[in-house]
Amino acid sequence: MSKTYVIGIDYGTDSVRAVLVDARSGAEVAQAVHPYARWKDQRYCNAAHNQFRQHPLDHLEGLEATVRQVAAQVPAEQIVGLAVDTTGSTPGPVDARGQSLALLPGFEENPNAMFVLWKDHTALAEAAEINRKATTWGGEDYTRFEGGIYSSEWFWAKIMHVTREDEAVARAAHSWMEHCDWLTLQLTGGALATCKRSRCAAGHKAMWHESWGGLPSEEFLVQLEPKLAGLRERLYTDTYTADQVAGTLSEEWAQRLGLTTDTVVAVGTFDAHAGAVAGEIEAYSMVKVMGTSTCDIVVAPVQEVGEKLVPGICGQVDGSVVPGLLGLEAGQSAVGDLLAWFRQLIEWPLRALLPDSSVLPAEQQDQLREELAGRMMVALNQAAAAVDPAASQVLALDWVNGRRTPDANQALKGALMNLSMGTDAPHIFRALVESICYGSRRIVERFEAQGVPIKQVIGLGGVAKKSAFLMQTLADVLNRPIRVAESDQAPALGAAMYAAVAAGLHPDVPTAQRAMGNGFADTYAPDPARVAAYEARYQQYLAFGEFVEAQTPNMA
Repeated sequence: MSKTYVIGIDYGTDSVRAVLVDARSGAEVAQAVHPYARWKDQRYCNAAHNQFRQHPLDHLEGLEATVRQVAAQVPAEQIVGLAVDTTGSTPGPVDARGQSLALLPGFEENPNAMFVLWKDHTALAEAAEINRKATTWGGEDYTRFEGGIYSSEWFWAKIMHVTREDEAVARAAHSWMEHCDWLTLQLTGGALATCKRSRCAAGHKAMWHESWGGLPSEEFLVQLEPKLAGLRERLYTDTYTADQVAGTLSEEWAQRLGLTTDTVVAVGTFDAHAGAVAGEIEAYSMVKVMGTSTCDIVVAPVQEVGEKLVPGICGQVDGSVVPGLLGLEAGQSAVGDLLAWFRQLIEWPLRALLPDSSVLPAEQQDQLREELAGRMMVALNQAAAAVDPAASQVLALDWVNGRRTPDANQALKGALMNLSMGTDAPHIFRALVESICYGSRRIVERFEAQGVPIKQVIGLGGVAKKSAFLMQTLADVLNRPIRVAESDQAPALGAAMYAAVAAGLHPDVPTAQRAMGNGFADTYAPDPARVAAYEARYQQYLAFGEFVEAQTPNMA
C-alpha cells in the first residue's frame, strides 16, 4: 500500500511554516518556513499605539512558498489532506466574495483593511464597552463562557474599533473573517455564505454559543455600536470542529501549490489548539504553547465540568480542541515577546551607534553585530541561571503586552522593582523569566480554585524547546514536573492530525494523536532547594501586581 501524507500549515506571528507528515506514523518528511516580508519591516504597525496589522499578501505568498516546497517531496496524489492553523483572534474585513479588503483597489496600504493581529490592543475602549454592556443591557451575558471578561485582543472589540475609526472600511466591509477561516475559504474557493467557520475561533473569541443560537443577538450588537446593524446575518450561525471537511482544493490553489483538487481541506483552527493536539493533550492536562505569547490549553469531559464556569480565562467551548471534550483556554500576552523586548533594549547600541563607528568598516560592523546578536541570548540565559533566586532582589511584572489571564486587562503595563547599583542585565533577565513563571502559576491556581484540576503540564513551542533555564524555573515555581513535547513544529503537526481525520485516515482526533504523536523530548523536575525561595518571591509578585494594577487607569 502506497504511503499517504498530509500537510499542516501553521501561521505564527512572524512567519508561516508548512510540514509534510506521514499520515500513518506522524513522521515529518519535510518542512519549510517563510518569514512575512512586510511584517519583518513592521509596515502597518505602530508599537507605541499597540497597533499590529498584517497584510494578506504576506500570508498568501508564504502559503504558496512553503506548501510548494514540501509538496514537491512526494507524488501529489499521495497528499490527501491539509489544514491551516493561525494566531487569533486575528480578524479582517472582507467583501461579499470573502476577499480581504486589503487586496482590493484603494485599500492596499490601509492598515484598517488588513488582518488585526492577535496582539493589537487598539480596541481597549471597545472591550471595556462590551464588558459594561454585557452585564447591564438587560439580556444574556454573552461573555459568560469566555471567562466573563472580554478582551481587546478579540473579534468584536476589534471590529467595533475599526468600524468607528475608518468610515471607508466600514462601508466596504460586507463581513469579517478570522484569519483561519479566510485562508480556508481561499484554498477551497467556496462561497462566503457557506464557509465552515472554526468552532474554536467563534467560541473563544466571538461570544458564539449554542445555548443562545450562535453569535450575540442583533439587539445586543446594535446597542454596542449602531454601525454593526445587519452584520450578524452576514456572519454565521453554525460552527465546525477542526476535524471536519471544509472542502477540497480549488483548481487555482491546486495548481499554485502543486497538489490535486482531490486534496481535502479541513476546517481551520487556532495555532495553540492545534499545538495542544500535537502535544498529546488528554483530560486535565495543561499544554502550554510557548511562543511570542503563551496559550494554556486544557480539555475536560463535558459531563464532569458540568455548569462550572472558570472566571477570567479565554473561554470554554465544547469541541474546540478535541471534539467530544470541553476546551478551556488561558494564557499570557507576552512570553517570547517579553524576552525579545529585553534583547532589543540591550542591543540598542549595536543598532544605533555601531553604523557611525570610525574604527570598524561596514563589513566588520555587520559581522560584529551578527556575532553578538547570536551569542547574547545564550549568554544571558547562562548568566541569569547562575543568579541565586534566594539572593536576588529584582522583581518584574510580565505585562508588557497587558494581561491575558487570569482576568484580562490589556491596559496593564510591565514593571520592575528593587533595582540597585548592583543590578545588572542578568539580574533583570532572570526577573523577567521568573515573572513569566509566576504569571503561569496564577493561571494554574485559577483553574484549580474553580474545581478544574491540572494533572500534568506539557510545554511545547520555540521557548519550551530552546530555553532550559526558563523551563526549569517554571518547574520550580509550579512545583511540578514539566514535560516538553518532541516536535519542533507542534502546531503544524496538530494541524496535520486534524487533516488526517478530515481525510478519513483516522476515525477521530485521539486515534490520530496516538498514531502520529512524536512523544516527549525532556522532563524538568522541580528542584526542592529552590521551591521555597520561589514561594516567597511569588507572594511578592502578587503584591507588586496588586499595587501596579491599583495605579493603572480603569478602562471600564
